[in-house]
Amino acid sequence: MARRLISPAAACQGCGLVKAGFLGMVSPLHYQRLPPPSSKRGSSGNNYSSCRANLTKEGSHWTRTIPKPSLSLHSSKFLSKRTSCSVATELPPAATEGPEMDLPKEIFLKDYKKPDYLFDTVDLEFQLGDEKTIVTSKIGVSPGNEVGTTSPLALHGRDLKLLSVKVNGTELKSDEYTVDPRHLTILTPPAAVFTLEIVTEIYPQLNTSLEGLYRSTGNFCTQCEAEGFRKITYFQDRPDVMAKYTCRIEGDKTLYPVLLSNGNLIKQGDLEGGKHYALWEDPFKKPCYLFALVAGQLECREDSFVTCSGRKVTLRIWTPAQDLPKTSHAMYSLKEAMKWDEEVFGLEYDLDLFNIVVVPDFNMGAMENKSLNVFQSRLVLASPEAATDGDYAAILGVIGHEYFHNWTGNRVTCRDWFQLTLKEGLTVFRDQEFSSDLGCRTVKRIADVSKLRSYQFPQDAGPMAHPIRPHSYIKVIILYVSGAEVVRMYKTMFGASGFRKGMDLYFQRHDGQAVTCEDFYAAMCDANNTQLPNFLQWYSQAGTPTVKVSSSYNESSKTFSLKFSQEVPPTPGQPLKEPMFIPVAVGLVDSTGKDMPLTTIYSDGMLQTLSNDGQPIFTTVLQFKKKEEEFIFNNVSERPVPSLLRGYSAPIRLDSDLTESDLYFLLANDSDEFNRWEAGQVLARKLMLSLVADFQQQKTLALNPKFVDGLRAILRSTILDKEFIAKAITLPGQGEIMDMMPVADPDAVHAVRTFIKKELAIQLKDDLLAAVSSNRSSEAYTFNHDSVARRALKNTCLAYLVSLNEPNVTELALNEYNSATNMTEQFAALAALSQNPGQVRDDALLDFYNKWQHDYLVVSKWFALQATSDIPGNVANVQKLLAHPAFDMRNPNKVYSLIGGFCGSPVSFHAKDGSGYKFLGEVVLQLDKINPQVASRMVSAFSRWRRYDETRQALAKAQLEMIISANGLSENVYEIASKSLAA
Repeated sequence: MARRLISPAAACQGCGLVKAGFLGMVSPLHYQRLPPPSSKRGSSGNNYSSCRANLTKEGSHWTRTIPKPSLSLHSSKFLSKRTSCSVATELPPAATEGPEMDLPKEIFLKDYKKPDYLFDTVDLEFQLGDEKTIVTSKIGVSPGNEVGTTSPLALHGRDLKLLSVKVNGTELKSDEYTVDPRHLTILTPPAAVFTLEIVTEIYPQLNTSLEGLYRSTGNFCTQCEAEGFRKITYFQDRPDVMAKYTCRIEGDKTLYPVLLSNGNLIKQGDLEGGKHYALWEDPFKKPCYLFALVAGQLECREDSFVTCSGRKVTLRIWTPAQDLPKTSHAMYSLKEAMKWDEEVFGLEYDLDLFNIVVVPDFNMGAMENKSLNVFQSRLVLASPEAATDGDYAAILGVIGHEYFHNWTGNRVTCRDWFQLTLKEGLTVFRDQEFSSDLGCRTVKRIADVSKLRSYQFPQDAGPMAHPIRPHSYIKVIILYVSGAEVVRMYKTMFGASGFRKGMDLYFQRHDGQAVTCEDFYAAMCDANNTQLPNFLQWYSQAGTPTVKVSSSYNESSKTFSLKFSQEVPPTPGQPLKEPMFIPVAVGLVDSTGKDMPLTTIYSDGMLQTLSNDGQPIFTTVLQFKKKEEEFIFNNVSERPVPSLLRGYSAPIRLDSDLTESDLYFLLANDSDEFNRWEAGQVLARKLMLSLVADFQQQKTLALNPKFVDGLRAILRSTILDKEFIAKAITLPGQGEIMDMMPVADPDAVHAVRTFIKKELAIQLKDDLLAAVSSNRSSEAYTFNHDSVARRALKNTCLAYLVSLNEPNVTELALNEYNSATNMTEQFAALAALSQNPGQVRDDALLDFYNKWQHDYLVVSKWFALQATSDIPGNVANVQKLLAHPAFDMRNPNKVYSLIGGFCGSPVSFHAKDGSGYKFLGEVVLQLDKINPQVASRMVSAFSRWRRYDETRQALAKAQLEMIISANGLSENVYEIASKSLAA
């Protein structure tokens, strides 16, 4: 499942925007799944009715305008004439005061017990209707406990109308079962195997939560992970209840010509009254969260894949007819993923049909339902004109991710939702490796680590901190990226071949089972005949470890020492922490910039000899397991500069005694390109923090010439990968710097980052201009690494230049905008222009909207670009955009773009007057009545309110108190708001 409970800014990343720099708006996202949309629209390709008029803004109103051919520096306001433009969406329902909320129940890992009853078979029948849908379930039930003993059978259910319940064909009397708003309980079930038949009535067209069965643009769709199946029928809605399913779907043949579910199509045919049916059978056991149904007016792109054993698998991507041309990249990505999984892990697809369905309204980015993946449109549809390189990369990664779940999540699933990292962390790691192999490994690693630091580390230090396997929850939460980092450490320790052996044993032992994190750990260790002491702490301890390293060189003995110490900070419910198992990949660099061969290491009373079939070893992995530990390298001919944590071998904060000179040396020479980038980032962070202190003390700001020279050398390199250069010259984000301050100061950090960016643009102007010029191309768009890298460098340099707000570079950006033949370069130019408030910015934004108002995915980018802006007074601008005819509060993707994007702008969201907090507080309450899951993602922006000054704290706290006091608050929002308030 492509889902995360993370900051709203991270949600906005799913729209292609990264606050760390403008590059993120147009360069590959390398897997960032989240959002979707919601409301009744005519079709996904015509999201705003047939009215394609250009719009112009007058005050808070939007009116039609006459289009202009292209944009120039001297453009004036667009001509306009006021007319009406109806929009084919209903207004979101007004937030109504609901009943007082029951105190949500916290669920604890320690309370887990096996189900009292097992479900062996599940036969479902759906009679789809416009006003209501009738669901019949026939379940083969067997006792899960000792034969001859019985206990009540409690089934989950939400928003269901019970029509009948039968046991072994006999309808139960009213005193033989009980029903409450969340459960159906069979009081005295048979002691032996029996059949349970339940008929319910549901109302998909009214389901705005987008969980369970709902209507999306006239089509039926399901989302059952984590607890959506209980909104379809009464059931033991838990992942350790696995059964074989059949699904019979009946519906109007004209309205719903396509009827899809899991597995293989067994039978289909026509019925009376213009209806038809389809019967599907899934031969593999699965939990109910992997059930899926789709019905509607769809067409498919069909292809095939021949597996390593010679079986032909039919591949189909279903979407509204007008979007079929945009599915070619998704089909390419699917076939590449199937091939990669066979080659790297020996995992072959197990059915003869694989379906992907595209829907515009979806809470997740995508969902791995067995053989019927459901995707939000943004993560399937792409064309060069309307999608950026970031979109193409995200599609590649997420298509891969959901396909890889067929084995890591479906064939082997998690015992309970506490174990969710078992499938999500593992599958994220797999999709990261997939994208790395098909692109640039270093650049992908940089992107993944940047995401971890920007979103996960702050959460680890806040009130929502929890281990990757939490001890308790109210609503299911998981740390996707942290879980992937834990899986990566297994590979770091055992190597690629050892990791593969562990995976093979894992599937051999647990295929068809619901298992725990300990099962995966045991398979890895047993396959490699070793143990990893205290490694399981990564699953049970929250927080980000801080590792300090000091070094010394002994000239006489030719030894080099590294002394390590670690500390895991206190987190809610865990004041004291045990040492973690931390693999630290290390290399030593000599004075010429070359890696030194490593021979022996002394540690913990043992001398380890390093060997690799007679070949020299330049990088080794130190196993740091204690509070403090020393590692001594022998036969070191001169004092080296240590290259620590190569490839970011563990998800920690590293504090070393490397000097500024050492860091500049590594920036220029380290053979590990990740650490080369990291050296530049450490220098930039230190520089920014120093200048923030100067700014706060009202001192004159000055840029270190060595920093400029270091970036100039990187920029001029003809050897380095161009996308790596783009990453290397991009400054750390504002949030990353604020996270390092005792008291976060968004205004000071914003001022300093703006100053550095402009100073770099001034001093590197000739090099930046040369990079823009030399990386233009008139060739047709292709999505390959060389082309992506060229565009990334060009666009990053353009953003630097336009920050100067000089007429000549503004004209340059306008020319790039007008001449662009693909969305990557057009949107990059727009993003560059939007940095500076004024008429040029306003005209460019309007021109872009007028060109793309027919494409709701592009319009989401347009919303996000404005929402993330740091221009003065942007709170009012975002408030006005809520009234824009293209915005729909029921559409999660639009919410993530506009509201989530706004929360990703520290200077706007944390406005000193509290206007940003007030805006979000009001929106959260409105959203919670429509879609609690989306609302919970937005309210998480408040979680670290205590990190700011007293004025901001008081303003943010007032909004949290207002949210908590609201009647009818969802469990989703309550959990985050209450924990944030109690921090």
